[in-house]
Amino acid sequence: MRYAQGGGLTDERRVFREKLRMGAAERFARGEENAVIARDLRVSVRSVQRWRKTWSQGGPRALASKGPASLPLLSDELFAVLELELVKGPVAHGWPDQTWTLSRIKTLIGRRFHKSYTVQGVAALLNRHGWSCQVPARRAVERDDAAVAGWVKETWPDVE
Repeated sequence: MRYAQGGGLTDERRVFREKLRMGAAERFARGEENAVIARDLRVSVRSVQRWRKTWSQGGPRALASKGPASLPLLSDELFAVLELELVKGPVAHGWPDQTWTLSRIKTLIGRRFHKSYTVQGVAALLNRHGWSCQVPARRAVERDDAAVAGWVKETWPDVE
């Protein structure tokens, strides 16, 4: 199964799918029809057909999960190093301002770890480790929040 965002199944979802396949294997042994199995398990008939073919060639063991499709390029230890690099800020790595972008992080990963990620892959990597996209609030340095609050309470009602 492929995902447009470059992701894959989580461990929980992989276990769930394996249970579905094993349940289907028991039903194959009982001689049930593909359409009935597909309807009961809420999967496509084509999936059940593929599972049945695999089961007929290799038995229930052939339907067992083979683990994740691929391992992440950056291990948890390397990601911890990346986090330390990100904390230093973009200026420390040669960029002119203090804004991290996905393409900058991609470049940093390439320079520091000699690993090649796509921009979408960097986004997935960061999301997987609990990072989120944040846009800084653009406010004037001279802004006086107390004066703004007073204006909203006193002047704005008169304007309305």
